[in-house]
Amino acid sequence: MRKIELYDTTLRDGTQAEDFNLSLEDKIRCSMKLDELGIHYIEGGWPGSNPKDVGYFKEIKNYALKHSKVAAFGSTHNPRSSAEKDPNLAALLKAKTEVMTIFGKSWTVHVRDALRTSLERNLEIIHNSLAYLRPHVSKLFYDAEHFFDGFKADPDYALATLKAGLDGGGHCLVLCDTNGGTLTSELIEIIKRVKTEFPKAELGIHTHNDSELAVANSLAAVELGANHVQGTMNGVGERCGNANLCSIIPAIKVKMKLDCITDEQLTRLRETSRYILELANIRPHKYQPYVGRSAFAHKGGIHVAAVERNPETYEHMRPELVGNRQRILVSDLSGRATIKQKAKQYGMEISSKDPIAMQVLEELKELEHEGFQYEAAEGSFELLMNRAIGKVKRYFELIGFRVLVSKTDENQPSQAEATVMVKVGGKVEHTAATGVGPVNALDNALRKALENFYPELANMRLNDYKVRVLPGKEGTAAKVRVLIESVDQENIWGTVGVSQDILEASWLALVDSINYKMFKDEDRREKQ
Repeated sequence: MRKIELYDTTLRDGTQAEDFNLSLEDKIRCSMKLDELGIHYIEGGWPGSNPKDVGYFKEIKNYALKHSKVAAFGSTHNPRSSAEKDPNLAALLKAKTEVMTIFGKSWTVHVRDALRTSLERNLEIIHNSLAYLRPHVSKLFYDAEHFFDGFKADPDYALATLKAGLDGGGHCLVLCDTNGGTLTSELIEIIKRVKTEFPKAELGIHTHNDSELAVANSLAAVELGANHVQGTMNGVGERCGNANLCSIIPAIKVKMKLDCITDEQLTRLRETSRYILELANIRPHKYQPYVGRSAFAHKGGIHVAAVERNPETYEHMRPELVGNRQRILVSDLSGRATIKQKAKQYGMEISSKDPIAMQVLEELKELEHEGFQYEAAEGSFELLMNRAIGKVKRYFELIGFRVLVSKTDENQPSQAEATVMVKVGGKVEHTAATGVGPVNALDNALRKALENFYPELANMRLNDYKVRVLPGKEGTAAKVRVLIESVDQENIWGTVGVSQDILEASWLALVDSINYKMFKDEDRREKQ
């Protein structure tokens, strides 16, 4: 079976993305995770450009990678110097990696305006740089920067730069769509010409996503014979990003049926995707293909009924292959099949003909008409389901709450204090707490009142809070919907509240969040 090499450049090209930053320690952790995934080459950085990358190449030597080889990245030597005297090439050699990637100019515009040298001198620079590095490495990749733009401007010269790279000792010619503006139809014709000129050359592809074609262009190159694919996890990168390996890998493995990583490694794809985003403190993109939370989510009742009988009706592949899962969403578009599927997910047996299913469905539609939304609040919906069958008990009763917000100095932030009175098992608890804003104060006061009775609440926290003004009424009389995301050591769950009063809506969502936590903990203890 044909083997495709995967080359990850998240640690170098990916970190050029806006708001995407990794510390030296983060880069080491990412490397270990990419190694578990089975990535063949990890581009660690540009050792000649900054101290962090120099430190990375020193530190990574302390770790034994099982599948991946680390590559150092750099440019061809300065036009006004030689390969032997170039500090950039010296830094590459000092990194002491067995794999190196070096880029050179393919576009006449860059040769004249960026390098400010002659076209002939540029060919010498490419050849001499690779020839200087070649004896020191087991694998040498040549990235032909701006190759497709260069080919469109001057095909003969762009091809001449590839020949210089091959003659200099490059093992693989990586064709780069650096500006990300090449259409797939153009890319196909250009690669065909390259294959005609260099029939025995090993080809690679490196694309950017400025035209939303990075993945399509990478896969087109693979179909044309490229056996080396460069990209980043989650498609992070400068401007609009790089080719997304989270989409490329399953397409190559599952759809094109080519060898790249093992089936077991593929199941770690979603986990790896989220791990790297978490290190960079970036929220995952829920609509991302393959690995996104919504990638295999079904909302319409007809769709849900169909996937219940056969998932292939509305799923292009099995989500488990990439470590994802099917999700059934609930909304006013839901049917009884949705209720049945959700009940099954929660460990409940309810047939689509059960009166409880109809009861839940009618209640759901009425609540969504009032403004509730359960697609992102599955914690609230699971409580609703269990209330319908009489399983959820009442953990506490509200007697009353009050929130005060005061501002005593225009140069200082406002202060919030909440007072809560609740009854638990016949005992009244009256407590107060401050917080950063009224909702945080209310959350702190409620949990302070309840932790004496339910100490497990101490390991739960509010992770996200969103407010949306609902259409239908104008101005301050409008209803608001509050969505809260909560986390503990094992789970993440969402809850919802709706009211004309933002504090009451927040209270409803907070109460559901705490009730869900206590219900799940109690259910877990009963099963043990």
